[in-house]
Amino acid sequence: DEYEWFNVGFSPGKSRLSVYLMFDVNEEIELLGKLGKHQTGKGCLYLNKLDDVDLEVLKQLLQKSDRWVR
Repeated sequence: DEYEWFNVGFSPGKSRLSVYLMFDVNEEIELLGKLGKHQTGKGCLYLNKLDDVDLEVLKQLLQKSDRWVR
């Protein structure tokens, strides 16, 4: 079966922004240490607000997910 899927997804919620990535974000220990206030799932970042995080570090994580090849 063939299907289309996103490499990076965003879902604004009432209490936080969910960022969906195509890799296990928990393996990015160094970047997560520099990111700022966040929570993680296996392929998700949960951010209360963008002001809480380093946008350059977030950009690096988003770029890694965007380069992901199936």
